[in-house]
Amino acid sequence: MDVTQEYSIQTRNSPIEQLGWAVNDTWVLIKRDIDHWMQQPIYFLINLLFPVMMLLMFGYLIGGGMVPPDGGDYRAFLIPGVLTLTMFFGMESTFTTLVNDINKGVTDRFRSLPMHPSAVILGRAGADMIQSILGLAVMAVCGLLMGWRWQNGLDQALLAFGLLLLLRFSFLWLSIFLALLTHTPDAVMAVQILVWPIGFLSNIFASPDTMPAWLGAIVEWSPLSTTSNAVRLLFGSPIWSDNRWMIDYAVWLAIAWPLALFAIFFPLSLRLYKRLGH
Repeated sequence: MDVTQEYSIQTRNSPIEQLGWAVNDTWVLIKRDIDHWMQQPIYFLINLLFPVMMLLMFGYLIGGGMVPPDGGDYRAFLIPGVLTLTMFFGMESTFTTLVNDINKGVTDRFRSLPMHPSAVILGRAGADMIQSILGLAVMAVCGLLMGWRWQNGLDQALLAFGLLLLLRFSFLWLSIFLALLTHTPDAVMAVQILVWPIGFLSNIFASPDTMPAWLGAIVEWSPLSTTSNAVRLLFGSPIWSDNRWMIDYAVWLAIAWPLALFAIFFPLSLRLYKRLGH
């Protein structure tokens, strides 16, 4: 730990002072990212609009050959699933930005300043969650324009959006952990490639019943599948699963998986950040 950071920690002894220090420094770094978005809006807009292009592609180009459960409206089935998938694909943006900051020396410069030790990664997490909320809002508006509607009321819809953001929050810490663990430019390409097959290893587009038994079991219990089940159920969208237990407890599973991922990767990320550069 840098001497200035150690001195700052020693001069803030009470938990309340520590918390206030962390919150203030985290907000400063969040505003830094927002300023970058304002200065480079093209990259920010691409991150927002890429999921929209994916939704339009599956909804209008590929959707004609898809048969949803019970023969219902395919877009009503598709849109909650794509919303879930984009929460996972957000890993790529978090990973890439943090790796670039590490390799450009930005992270080391922050570590040399008298700021809270965890503010750098908390600021990264906060900025990415703001971007995720905006992206989810854009996707929802696009879905509404395509004719999609939630059927179970606004309260159930808000719960579904909350579960989507909870999933994004948990995968955010997984991507921060991987960035701190590898922190090499070569790893960026590997993550960009791997998120696609891992993302499709779910029930978002295909029923686990159509897969080999061992693969279907993996797919049915994946975090993406449990969240897509839950949000489809809450939105009142078509859902495929012969496993009634998975449907009856879909919302609880969609809460349990992200909390488990957070409980594992949040402390590991803090530990790796403290050891970064040693």
